[in-house]
Amino acid sequence: MRAGVRLGIDVGDARVGLAASDPDALIATPVMTLRRDPNRASDLSMLITIIRDRGARAVYVGLPLSLSGDDTPSTQKARDYAAALAEMIATAQLETSVHLVDERLSTVSAASKMRASGVASKDQRSRIDQAAAVEILTHALDMRQSWGREPGTAVSAG
Repeated sequence: MRAGVRLGIDVGDARVGLAASDPDALIATPVMTLRRDPNRASDLSMLITIIRDRGARAVYVGLPLSLSGDDTPSTQKARDYAAALAEMIATAQLETSVHLVDERLSTVSAASKMRASGVASKDQRSRIDQAAAVEILTHALDMRQSWGREPGTAVSAG
């Protein structure tokens, strides 16, 4: 497995949470929350800049499934976002793979951890997307470590 930075993305209707790993792909930390911009794709453009600047090897996009593993209304949106990101990565000629990873309960887990650390519910909104991205990335890094390969379903351009 190649070492290098990995990114975790939590895609929402209004915002995109972003987390990044260290170069050894061991620890996930929050990076930022981007405003979704479906018309001009400025959020995707910013992600391309971050991927390039950090030399990211892989991006894990959270795939929201129901507890039973079935699709939810948000599942296709995440797939479409991952496909658009993979296309932009290919156009930018970056060697970064995109993977969809199961994110069941990532936002619930992030909110629970934030409450446990003393963050009031009213203050969570501004940070919950980043915290969910950390949960997605941490889960992916753990799977990567135990499986010896990139987790999730690879998303290709085109």
